[in-house]
Amino acid sequence: MSRSAQPLLIVVGGTNPVFRGYCIEQTAAAYPIALIDTKPPTWQQHLVVDHEVADTCDPTAVVAAGLALAARHSIAGVVTWDEYTLVATAELATRLGLPGNSTVAMTACRDKATSRRLFAEHGVPSAASTRVDTLAEATTAAVRTGFPVVLKPSSHAASIGVIRVDTPELLPTAWEFASAGAGEQGPEGSGVLVEEYLSGPEISVECVTRHGVTTALAVTRKEVAFPPYFEEVGHTVDAGDPLLPEVAPIAVQAVRALGVTDGVQHVEMRLTASGPRIIEVNSRIAGDLIGKLVRLATGLDLPRIAADVACGRTPDLTRTAHATAAIKILYPPATGILSVRDLAVVPDPRPLWLHQLTWLRDVGERVVLPPAGDYRTARVGLLIVTADSPAAARNRLSSLAGGLTLSVTP
Repeated sequence: MSRSAQPLLIVVGGTNPVFRGYCIEQTAAAYPIALIDTKPPTWQQHLVVDHEVADTCDPTAVVAAGLALAARHSIAGVVTWDEYTLVATAELATRLGLPGNSTVAMTACRDKATSRRLFAEHGVPSAASTRVDTLAEATTAAVRTGFPVVLKPSSHAASIGVIRVDTPELLPTAWEFASAGAGEQGPEGSGVLVEEYLSGPEISVECVTRHGVTTALAVTRKEVAFPPYFEEVGHTVDAGDPLLPEVAPIAVQAVRALGVTDGVQHVEMRLTASGPRIIEVNSRIAGDLIGKLVRLATGLDLPRIAADVACGRTPDLTRTAHATAAIKILYPPATGILSVRDLAVVPDPRPLWLHQLTWLRDVGERVVLPPAGDYRTARVGLLIVTADSPAAARNRLSSLAGGLTLSVTP
């Protein structure tokens, strides 16, 4: 591999073509990139200058891969948008002497038990939380907290293993579900958390931090379904969302409490009767194409912003759009074999406001809803639209969904 004429940006993991493809494409438009991933590049080969194969969740392996790349190229920065590689990426940036977060801060973000402790110590409005290892401990903690409670793995993501429990009688089944999810979680935390249930609409605040100074960029309104599970099935970003001035200070406070100094953050919270309260801080670009929604609504390019910060540059935070963007993620009516998958009302030619229609499952494939499945097994497709207002975006999504036919054979 020949040495690049320009310093490279190392991207660690995050190579799902549907949900992270735009991140690589937008980053590669600004920087030559090298990839560290669990397998060689395929669809993104034309965007990558060099690569190393490594276990992206193993800091030792990622550092070794990064040092190999640094022996061949000058490196400008290191970035990830993969939740499970945050600690490894921080370790590599430290070893290379590049801008980035400390491994302590990234571990605090990954381990929700540590996050809750730091929120409490810094006066960040959050939820009462107890880490437990057994059903007996969970029962004691739930009774002390008061029902309903939420059980969740300490260091997982994407709502895997997260369940609401309304009564003591439901705890044993809920414990089996949460502890099964905890068995798959990252090494940064352990056990299951028993937490106070925060009642109210769920949102996230998309932020950027540089040299410890955090700026809130946008609010994402979330649609959560499949109770008592917390499956996210839709998101809306409005450039003029009036919530931003109210929730921005709390998001900034939460990021600071965890010791995060650089990068893009996805700060989740609920709007409760006592005010906004933090669910968690993810120190990376949000999933479910929320970064794409932010760009469509505001013009802000989160992958480019993250790359600039990682390379020690001042990001451009100038808004160039003022719109609403929304995504609806399509789920089947039941678990089974997908037998019909049709969206009949898409106009031809496709209207400019319909930015994406992507199928994630083909007819003949098995789809599995919670609790037996999760987002990886349940999602069939997605739609992204833009409009002048949230109400208009919802109407466009509803109109499209009205022509949707999804059937399964048990």
